[in-house]
Amino acid sequence: MCTITRPRSATSTEVSKPRTAGILWRCYGYLRPYWHMTLGGYLATLGITGMNMIIPQLTRWIIDRGIGQQNLGALTWSVFGLLGLTLLKGVLGFFQGRLSEVASQNVAFDLRNELQRKLTLLSFSYHDQTETGELLSRTIQDVDRVRFLTGRAIIRILDSIVLAIGTAAMLLWMNPRLAALVIATMPLLVWRAIAFGRVFRPLSLAVQKQLAVLTTRIEQSLRGIRVVKAFAQEDAEIGRYDLENERWFNLTAQQVRLQSTSAPLLTFIANLGAVAILWYGGSLVIGGQLTLGELVAFTMYLGQIVQPVRQLGQVIPAVAIAAVAAQRIFQVLDTVPDVRDAHDAAPLPAVTGRVHFENVSFAYGQQRGVLQDVSFEALPGQVIALLGRTGSGKSTIINLVPRFYDPTAGRITVDGHDLRKVTLNSLRSQIGSVLQETTLFATTIRENIAFGRAEATMDEIIEVAQAAQAHDFIMQTPYGYETYVGEKGMTLSGGQKQRIAIARALLTDPRILILDDATSSVDTETEREIQLALDRVMLGRTTFVIAHRLSTIRRADLILVLEQGRVVARGTHETLLKTSGLYAEIYRQQLKPQEKYPIPDTTP
Repeated sequence: MCTITRPRSATSTEVSKPRTAGILWRCYGYLRPYWHMTLGGYLATLGITGMNMIIPQLTRWIIDRGIGQQNLGALTWSVFGLLGLTLLKGVLGFFQGRLSEVASQNVAFDLRNELQRKLTLLSFSYHDQTETGELLSRTIQDVDRVRFLTGRAIIRILDSIVLAIGTAAMLLWMNPRLAALVIATMPLLVWRAIAFGRVFRPLSLAVQKQLAVLTTRIEQSLRGIRVVKAFAQEDAEIGRYDLENERWFNLTAQQVRLQSTSAPLLTFIANLGAVAILWYGGSLVIGGQLTLGELVAFTMYLGQIVQPVRQLGQVIPAVAIAAVAAQRIFQVLDTVPDVRDAHDAAPLPAVTGRVHFENVSFAYGQQRGVLQDVSFEALPGQVIALLGRTGSGKSTIINLVPRFYDPTAGRITVDGHDLRKVTLNSLRSQIGSVLQETTLFATTIRENIAFGRAEATMDEIIEVAQAAQAHDFIMQTPYGYETYVGEKGMTLSGGQKQRIAIARALLTDPRILILDDATSSVDTETEREIQLALDRVMLGRTTFVIAHRLSTIRRADLILVLEQGRVVARGTHETLLKTSGLYAEIYRQQLKPQEKYPIPDTTP
């Protein structure tokens, strides 16, 4: 297995280093559609804070008026009042947690939908440069961290701030001198929390990136498990994963060390105020300047003002992690596709299939040109065969026809319409593709065939399956058209998958067909049957074929011979044998040996 490179930025349009405040503000913007839930959670939080302000005063009343004055009636009513406030606080806590959690889950739902939509719409160039594991990490783990940020995190931050302000006000109202001892420690606590966040955020980013690498490693290992076992590379794969896992472990261990140092330090600073209160407040009680109930209430408020500091010490790291996660999500959402509809793009009308390449050149990113000044015209109903050595540009040409990429120079037209000036959906809906590497989805055979036309009837599905010579073997599967094919169609042979892919392409009734040697994975008899079906369906359609079979070459109306991105020869099989040395060489090396096992001519 090849080694995995670190995730890279796919395009220059991604946001690199946005400010944390801007990221957080954008995250909270996703709560806007659920403002009523969010408002309910905030109001419940304020209600709980109000209860926290009242309960110590009621406790003070119980001690001073009920117990201190031995007033049983006041004690009884005060205790019942305290019980009622506690119950009310519990009810408010239930609504606070429920409303905030439902709102944040909706945010996660919206973000995942938006990410999936964006990833589906992004150009091939983005997916060429971004690992699948990296995108999975952003879609699942990063979204979950943003969910926490917009839910419990913001509630805890609001609760901590309001509780700290309210408690400080109550302390100052009760005894300014005692309050000064507590408030004196607050700037130190705030400074320590900010310093912690500055160190923790970049470390969190490193952890997230390494987690994406880890996800990519396991995803690629599982996807290529057959290759791993075929080459007896189990131990090597385990070792590679161990190495990435160890890097992730070391980063998270550093994270834990930082947290385990910061949290006790915050607690120690907060407890300095508690010790001062007990000593100074106790001396005031002994001197008759403070009642016992006031000291107890003061101590309860002290516990409450320390609680926000501890809570912020826990939430700030989580917010730092969530901000990094949100940054990674927004990098995807802000990426502008290289290939997209122009603002004035019009739907492509029904075409006859005349495709014209006019001085087309193309290069992938910063690489040297893959195609250079390619010009040709394919007429409706013609079969255009592309022939050349590996890397000559054959696959690039068939990728440009459905506009998976845009040319870097020149233009491509269909029936005279510039592909850049028509909508992508209207263009691709009139093109059917059958690629050499067949991709099937882990669902039923019927759903795989109907992928391009979900509304197709069963009769239409059976008709195209018969045309693709797939109906007979489908009926031999356990559940016929409702048989599940497994991940990537692993339960089917290469030829069976190829025929299902052909049926899928035929169901859309395309005007242009793209066949990347669609019969390369089948035996001779099946190839004859598929070729018979293709000969029927290709009538009246423009067909591009990347050809490795002599039978395909002979059927072509026009053969384009490519070498290093240029069309170096064109013509029919017989003509090129006489006029092109390169074609004659390819024929002798690759095509002529197939004459020992000829495919009967099935041309109608």
